[in-house]
Formats: sequence, structure tokens, C-alpha cells
Amino acid sequence: MGMYKHIKEEWKNPDDRIKKKLEKWRGENTTVRIERPTRLDRARELGYKSKEGVVVARTKVKKGTRKRKKVSGGRRPSRSGTKYTRDKSKQKIAEERTTKKFPNLRVLNSYWVGEDGKHKWFEVILVDPEKEAIKKDDDLSWICDDRQKDRALR
Repeated sequence: MGMYKHIKEEWKNPDDRIKKKLEKWRGENTTVRIERPTRLDRARELGYKSKEGVVVARTKVKKGTRKRKKVSGGRRPSRSGTKYTRDKSKQKIAEERTTKKFPNLRVLNSYWVGEDGKHKWFEVILVDPEKEAIKKDDDLSWICDDRQKDRALR
């Protein structure tokens, strides 16, 4: 087995190391730029390259259903409803929040890295379309096109 296969096998059964990381991540801000991917195998599958212009950010999203403001008077409480699910996935929400945090970068892809009872964490791969290294790269140059602007917000 190659190195990436071993990394993938490790992530199938996360152990105490991941739980310790989650404890540290809970105290961090919602979106944090990180130096290198936590799951290198998954990042490489989705297009990550260790080069100038490629950035990875970890984003935290709350679990659970959407909150709805309680109405006052005039209705039966049973009609107010309790479970309102979003039309978007948590991963899509994470991509959108990361796009708003880094407006000059474009979202390439994202993947799950962990969850606890309250939050889910995703790592989002971002690309800077202004860098020459990205413009010359055959695999990533398509994202420099103006039609790819705000891809995550579509």
C-alpha cells in the first residue's frame, strides 16, 4: 500500500488524536487559514497542490436544524413547527462562509475533517486566480476564468 492509502485507512477509524484536535479547534474562530491539509489524501484527490496560490482553510459549521423565530400570539403552538431543515448541506454552507472570508480567492473543493456533538468541520481548498503559478498550471488554470467568480455562492 502506498502512503495515501495508509492515510485513508487511518481516517476510517479516527482515534484519540482526532478528538484532541477537535478540542483545540473548538476554541478557534469559525474560519481559520491553515498551513497544510489535515487529510492530505483527500485534499490531493480533490485537486490540492502544494504550490504558491493554493490555500487551505478550516471552517466550523453548527450542526442541527435551522432556528426559527417564535411567533407571538394568534396561533396555536403546534403550528409553529420545530424542525426546519435547510435546503443546503453543511459542506455547502462551509464553502460559502469561506468565500466570504477570503473574497479574492476561489473555492476549488472541500472535504469533511471532523465533528462533535455541536459542530462539523470542513477544510476548503482555495485558489488565488491572480498568481502566475496558477495561470500556468494545466490542472488549475480553468479557475482563473471570470465565469468562475463566486463559484461557491451559486
